[in-house]
Amino acid sequence: MSRSAAEVLEDVRRLPPGDLDWLIGELLQTGDGSSDAEIDASWKTEVERRVAESDAGAAVTCSWEEVEAPLRARLAR
Repeated sequence: MSRSAAEVLEDVRRLPPGDLDWLIGELLQTGDGSSDAEIDASWKTEVERRVAESDAGAAVTCSWEEVEAPLRARLAR
């Protein structure tokens, strides 16, 4: 009987931080089988899309203050 992804996730959330960091690293290394060139091309396409969106005035932007305040509040918990 196989376990669901949700069940595995619950177990993962209970891991000590060092083990969790290791697991994340392993999962990132595994990736989806894309080559470095494919990954680089995907990032290039995404960056170009975002720059074009920004240049066209269609991008939703925030000031640093709008980003910083909720981050600081979250870190203060």
